[in-house]
Amino acid sequence: MEQSERAGRFVPQPGGYSAFIPNPLPPEIRYDSALQALLSAADRAMARLDGMGRVLPNPDLFIAMYVKKEALLSTQIEGTQASLRGVLEVEASLETGEDLNEIGEVINYIDAMRYGLETVRNEPISIALIREIHWLLLRSTRGADRFPGEIRRDQNYLGPPGATSIRDAVYVPPPPEEVGPALAALEAFIQADDPIPPLVRCALIHAQFETIHPFLDGNGRIGRLLITFYLCWKGILSRPLLYLSFFLKRNRAEYYALLNAVRTEGAYEDWLTFFLRGVVEVSEEAERSAQEIIALRESVVDRLLAHEIGGAGAVRLAYNLFERPIVTAKDVTDLLGLSQPATNALVNRFVAAGILRETTGKQRYKRYEFREYLAILERGTGLGGGMARTA
Repeated sequence: MEQSERAGRFVPQPGGYSAFIPNPLPPEIRYDSALQALLSAADRAMARLDGMGRVLPNPDLFIAMYVKKEALLSTQIEGTQASLRGVLEVEASLETGEDLNEIGEVINYIDAMRYGLETVRNEPISIALIREIHWLLLRSTRGADRFPGEIRRDQNYLGPPGATSIRDAVYVPPPPEEVGPALAALEAFIQADDPIPPLVRCALIHAQFETIHPFLDGNGRIGRLLITFYLCWKGILSRPLLYLSFFLKRNRAEYYALLNAVRTEGAYEDWLTFFLRGVVEVSEEAERSAQEIIALRESVVDRLLAHEIGGAGAVRLAYNLFERPIVTAKDVTDLLGLSQPATNALVNRFVAAGILRETTGKQRYKRYEFREYLAILERGTGLGGGMARTA
């Protein structure tokens, strides 16, 4: 098939391979009736999701879990074998049977997300911010030797699992000397004030960043963080409730294939259709999850009343479980300032009411889980197979 130069061109390199040099954004997008309808549907879905975020009880508590879920899903796309349960255990200073290096990647993503969202409240998205985010993402993990925060000076490539040579590459990004100009053009596009619909711009930003692949590692995660940063920076979402990685992970093969089709065929409209479909599906899923969480919160209160579990401490513990759904008796003691017998009595009543479940089967050092809440959060976070990695 003859390659299109709509998105850029493949340029032969001295090593006997061809690297892709992208054209500056934006391309001229061909909006047919189907794409227009999908864009309208995505806009409506995002508006409903944002409205849901504004009425959530104690929204910061819920959003913290949404951020954890996006962090986990995005790192899983890159092959990280961590679970939500493992992340929560480490955050709660509990023992876990999972690889701490893998969990560290997820926790770094959470930190990078929080830092970026705080920054874009007052500053535009910039190359400088992207470099800071990259440093936060890779520090103290298996990518720590891949020059965190530094634009690459070497040629990288994307290959299938086990690839050892650039000649096995699925895609070769721009050579190092072209990365700076391409990033500068992308920064200008991100910050431009023109009538391109925000969700279209967001999709183009992600595809272009993945095409430039400016770092030796972590490009996929940075590119997905840019989606959230842009939506919140522009006020399209008041809170980071959209975990698009849920959709991208579930459709991983199509995700990578369409990004490559943009480069080889200039298939922007196919990529936009996929991206907007993801926005619709994930917005609806996140809205359903939020409604389930609200209903569960009300159900927990009802169960406290039905089992005559009263007092400010019981209510505080119930609400705290939405922030820390895995706890020990010591955690409850520290939270409420109760004696050990009083803590044990309260926890046992929560178990009897079906709110908590003991998971160790031990007489000492027991651990309790808020299973109903974890079941909502864990949807879509099962571990999958490997995929192309950066080299």
